[in-house]
This record gives sequence, structure tokens and C-alpha cells, in this order.
Amino acid sequence: MESRNPAFDEEQDRLQATFREIDRQRAEIGPVYRGKDYVEQLIEAKREENRQRLDLLANEPYFGRLDFQEEGKPAPLPLYIGKRGMELAETSEPYITDWRAPIASLFYSFTGGDDPVSYEAPDGTIHGEIALKRNISIRNKQLGRIVDSYERGGDNIGLNDEFLLYKLGDKKDNRLRDIVSTIQAEQDRIIRAPRHKALIIQGAAGSGKTTVALHRLAFLLYQYQQQIRAERMIIFAPNTMFLDYISGVLPELGVGNVTQSTFSEWALERLNGNVRLAQHATEREWFSLEGQRPAIDNDTPGRYKGSLAFKTYLDQQLADFEQRFLEMQPFEAWEGRTLSGVVIREWFEVEYKPYPLAQRLERLHARINRWLEMQLNEIGDPKLRKERSKTGKQRLRAYANRLPKADALSFYQTLYAWDKQSDIPGPIAASTRAYLKKGEVKPEDLPALVWIHIAFNGADKVAFDHVVVDEAQDVSPLQIALLNSFMSEPSFTILGDLAQGIHAYRGIQRWEELSDVFAADYRSYHALQMSYRSTLEIIEFANRILPHTQTGLPPASPVFRSGDPVELAVLESPEETLPYIESFIRANQEHGMQTIAIIGRTDEACARLAAQLAESGFPANLISESHTRYHGGITVVPVYLAKGLEFDSVLVTDADGQGYSGSPQDAKLLYVACTRALHRLTLCCYGSVTPLLAE
Repeated sequence: MESRNPAFDEEQDRLQATFREIDRQRAEIGPVYRGKDYVEQLIEAKREENRQRLDLLANEPYFGRLDFQEEGKPAPLPLYIGKRGMELAETSEPYITDWRAPIASLFYSFTGGDDPVSYEAPDGTIHGEIALKRNISIRNKQLGRIVDSYERGGDNIGLNDEFLLYKLGDKKDNRLRDIVSTIQAEQDRIIRAPRHKALIIQGAAGSGKTTVALHRLAFLLYQYQQQIRAERMIIFAPNTMFLDYISGVLPELGVGNVTQSTFSEWALERLNGNVRLAQHATEREWFSLEGQRPAIDNDTPGRYKGSLAFKTYLDQQLADFEQRFLEMQPFEAWEGRTLSGVVIREWFEVEYKPYPLAQRLERLHARINRWLEMQLNEIGDPKLRKERSKTGKQRLRAYANRLPKADALSFYQTLYAWDKQSDIPGPIAASTRAYLKKGEVKPEDLPALVWIHIAFNGADKVAFDHVVVDEAQDVSPLQIALLNSFMSEPSFTILGDLAQGIHAYRGIQRWEELSDVFAADYRSYHALQMSYRSTLEIIEFANRILPHTQTGLPPASPVFRSGDPVELAVLESPEETLPYIESFIRANQEHGMQTIAIIGRTDEACARLAAQLAESGFPANLISESHTRYHGGITVVPVYLAKGLEFDSVLVTDADGQGYSGSPQDAKLLYVACTRALHRLTLCCYGSVTPLLAE
């Protein structure tokens, strides 16, 4: 590559030396051991870890350079920051510094100025000065661009945002990318926050909250590697397609074995498949409604069932159930041979008290069975013993069948029985009773069912070192309390955006609803207002919708990345919609947009549109609830499934009063739709525009 300037030449030489060092270390590891010697297998596991680390470095060894002069040292020391660290093989001196290392925090926290800086090291606070901060772009092993965002003695005007804007201008593919080279100071503070906290993050659309949470997992594994394990971490996301979309970030950061799931999948697994979800998902019922949806309040079934008040009610009912569980019933094996009810109750309520209810019941049954065997062993006549054995075992089965069942679904059904006097509001009890009668439950019932199951059976072997809950504005306090019960101390990253709380029938309206789960010392709140995803024009347009959500949130602050104006097309008839969409796709493909989304109002409307586009020669990927992967390219997606995804260009259809009324819920949906676009945003409708955009 032709020389551009001395700094570029310097970095080019350093990069080539780095590749030679990586190749040398890779060759020294040697071939893969495939034998059966246990010690060698352990050594091979470490060798394989080193191979993977070097393979990760081989494509992009580092992304930044920080020249730091420690207090008392004669000169600055250049530190190269990468996704993983590496030492020189011959001297064991640091050659590449892991971005998670304490000293690397300066690369993210330092934003300019000549004042002294410091960072917290294991041995204490280290003070010093920054001489140079350089961003380095390496793609396909080629040095692409270097930007000195700070140089001591330079003017440093406007340089800090240049590299960020360069990275934000990239076109989108079908995966979320890591942001390790462009982590901002406010994001870095969250990533490096202490482990034993429940971090609740309110993040504006495009603020990078999901990627921040994933980078936080990588940091925690590095910082607390002797205390936590990746396989005891879990990420909860809204759907399996979103999980697929974010699946590449952690491996790119060198992190594996972190469980990723939806809450429904995880809950059903805990319930051992004994519960069947209703065939017609609540989401489809809710989002198929056109125009104004029912008002949302605390008596909405989903919100009540997810409240801490409902948790208190469940705990009271469980305590009452356990107290009256076992009546003073003797067991008569045969005439003249009886085990007294006093003894049975002593076993159950004293000896087995430390065990969960279902285990106590199992142990009681086994204890009575052993007593029966002892009584039978006292009978010398084989014929009589056989007769008494048959009678005793029949009576034992009958006795066990008369006992209550420690079963979550059965207990849950009794809470909604017609003749039960309870604190559950009547309309909620009636609506729930209808589908419970068919042996079905809805997603909003799952937290309560797992809570009951744990009360009866214990928390099995599941325990979490850290939990990430994404799109947390659509989860319930009971769900968070349930997950917290799997920990000795809270360790959460809970993130979302109240302005995107589109599942209002079961979600929260204030972050205090979730923070109330934790004691004050174990929770902290963080707000991310800077939006990095979209252009200035798109963010300013979406900010006009924000007040209609009635969340009271401040407008997002865009990074100054200007682009095309937002377009709003009012068509004269529905027949013009398909030709308009086709021309939109063609125009954006000509402008180099790699991911193009058509965001519709409902599943049905999107299915029709996708079929029409296919007939017109524009095959598009239709996204529905059953889809588990996002493929990129041209996508047709209902607005409620678009949350969390990003596209180069977006067309929002049905932007009229029927598709989006003036209600807060519809405002949130439209806000979600508009903030999916990175570079270009268009809205179209026919007739009158939605009241949300009337101005």
C-alpha cells in the first residue's frame, strides 16, 4: 500500500511485525492432541484456547493505541488495545492489551485535555498522562485508516468523533456487530460496573444498550474469572430471531458457552413440559387489533399476574396450602395393622421439614412403604404375607391418591376456581379460567407457574452468576423476582426503553416496578440518551413522536451524522402502495443499501405484501413469530417483531390513522418502526396521515 504519512508507515510496520509474532506463536503450539491421556487432554484444552485467541487476533489484532506515561516514568509507553491480549513469546512482555484490562479503560474514558488521568489496578490507583490516543481500522489484515483523536500539544478539534462517524457509516448485514473499537465513555462506565448489582438501563433507540450488555458479559468473565463461569450466565431476549441476530457478538469477543434463551423457552423447560402454551399467542391477538386498543391499567390480566402484589398473594396461598396439606390421617395396611396419623405427621412436618413440598411427599410415601415392608417381614406364613402385601400396597396407593398434589398447574388452576374467594379481580379470574380449563396457559402465566413449581420442588440445579434481560420494558416484576431467586446476590444487566414498551398488556410503565425487586444497595439506574444508530434527520423525526408515548422521556441526542431527509408519502389509493414499495426497493438498492426493511402493521398485512412482492420479482424474507433467523437483504416484518433489529433503509407502511392511532401504544409502535433505520427512512400511507405525524 502506498505510503500516506509517517504515522501510517509506523503503524504499517507495527502491524506486519504483529502478524509475524502471531504466526510464530501459532506455529509453536503444535498439532492437536487426539490421544486419551487425561493430563495431555487438559493441556490440549489450554492449547486450543490459545489457538482460538490467536485466530481471533490474526484478522484484526487491535483497534487502538494509547501512549500512556505513568507518573515517575521517563517516557510514554505505547499500548495497543485489542479484543484479546497477547504477550511476546520470548520476553513475556505485553504486546497487545486486552480491552477489558484496567489500563485499557483509559482508552474509553479519556476524551481529551492535558489533565492527569488515573485508572484502578489490582495494586492500587495508577496516575499518569496521555500523550496519544489513536483509533486504528484493520480489515482483512489490511491497515485501513488511522485517526488520532488526541495528541498532546495538538489542536485536537473535532477529532474525537471522526473515527466513530467513520464506523457508524458502515452498511448493515444480518448480524449485530461488536462495538469494542468505539465504546463511548458513558457505555464503558456501565460495562465496567461492579458485579453484585442489578443495573437497570434506560437506553434511547440506537444507544447501543444491547451491545453494551453483551460487552459487559465479556468484561465480567475477564474481571471475575475465578468467581464466575460463562455457562452460569444467561441472556433473555424477546424472541429466537433476535437471539440469532445477536449471536455473533460474544464469539467475536472470545466468549462462548453463555446460554441464550427466551423466557418462555426457559420457563417451559423448568416446568418439565407439563404445561402447554395457548395456540393463539397473546402477541398476535394484541397486535392484530386495528386502531385503538383497550386501555392498560394494573387490572389488565398480564400486568396483574406479573406484579409483586400477585407474588405476595401466591406466597400467602402457598403457605396456606402447605399448612393444611396433610390432615391427621392414619394409614391402615390391613385390619389390625395401622400407622398412626400422629407418626405420619411427625415425619412430614418435623423430619422432612427442610425439603420442598414435593420432595417431602415423595419421602413420606417411601417411608410409609418401608414401614409396610417391615410389617410384612414379621409375617412368617408366605401365603398370608403375599395376601397382606397385595392388600397393603393397594391401600397405600389409595392413601397416596387421596393426598393433595404438589403440582404447579393443578395448584394454579385452584386459584381461579369458581367457588374460590380470592384477591384476584373477577374479570382476570374469568378470562384465565377459560383457557386453564383446556389445560393451556398464556406467556404471562409462566412466571407464576415457575414460582409455584420452585416452591414445590426447589430450584433444581440451576443457578446464575449473571443474568441479562433485554427489552426489559416488556417483562414483569415477578419475572425478575423469579430470576433473582436463582442467585445468592443480585447480578443483573436489565436494559430496555420505555418508549418501545409495545407489550403494554404485560410490561411495565415505570422502571421503579422492576427496581423494587432489589434492595437499594443492590440496584443502580443508568440512562443512555445518545443515539448512535440513525442519522440526525431520522432521530429528530422520531423525537417528534416521542411525546405521544406519554413516557416523559427526554428526546434522544443524535451523533452528528447527517443523511437524507425523512420522506412521508401520502398516496391517493391503496393500489399505489405496491408500485411505490417496488420503486423504493429499487432506489435503495441503487444507493448501495444492503438491508432493506418494509415494516407493516400486522402479520396478515405483511404476509400479503411479501406474496405480492414475490410475484413482482422482489423475493423478500417474511418475518413471523415462528422464524428463528434474520437473513438480511429485503425483509418484510410486522412492527412488533422489528424491535431490536437494524436496517440500512426502512419503509413504514400504513402510516395513517387506522394503522397508527393517536394512542400512546400506537406512538410506541411507530417510534419503534422509525428507529430501525440507520441511513434512510420513508413512511407511506393513503388518505390521511396518522395523527402522530399530523404536525
